[in-house]
Amino acid sequence: MALPTEAELLRHIAREEPLTQSVRAFRGLTRERLGQMLEELAERLGGPAPGPSTPPPALAAQPASAPAPGRVRVYSDGAARGNPGPSGAGAVLTDADGTIVARVGKFLGRQTNNYAEYMGLIIGLEHARKLGAREVDVYADSELMIRQLGGRYQVKSPTLKPLYDEAVRLLKGFAKVKLVHVPRELNKDADEMSNRAIDERM
Repeated sequence: MALPTEAELLRHIAREEPLTQSVRAFRGLTRERLGQMLEELAERLGGPAPGPSTPPPALAAQPASAPAPGRVRVYSDGAARGNPGPSGAGAVLTDADGTIVARVGKFLGRQTNNYAEYMGLIIGLEHARKLGAREVDVYADSELMIRQLGGRYQVKSPTLKPLYDEAVRLLKGFAKVKLVHVPRELNKDADEMSNRAIDERM
């Protein structure tokens, strides 16, 4: 297998790597700007410009030419620094073999952790629909959310009720759904995306 060119390597880093440490190390630098800088460096090295199907820096999605996955795993999470405080939602989607097909994140402003948890799931399910998935496995470390969606807990919060309703609506759009509560250590990728959403105002 041939080694990548310097331009190809820079573009891969800009597209696939979280670059969280670099963004934190340089005050005022955003993930989007860092991606642009890497792209500019790649152009100077003479690498071909990416096609229109290349995902933007803040979102690493499966190529447009890839077949739609029949079943998708959605790992979702939310983070709030202060609860309520600056918050972000994140989700990582994989195919049935565990290969990551998308990373999505969204900055939510000042919200609670539970609000962010639901939003992480919602943006993950929305992206699963865009990928054309027919079945979905949901993995989240929020026991409250998983039990509410599974009908074991009632949703008493007036703030969470609209989010719960939207999550249920999205879940009903899939032919088959599995809800799984996982320990936080098994949800690190989604946790990273939710924190990136805060750091980078995605």
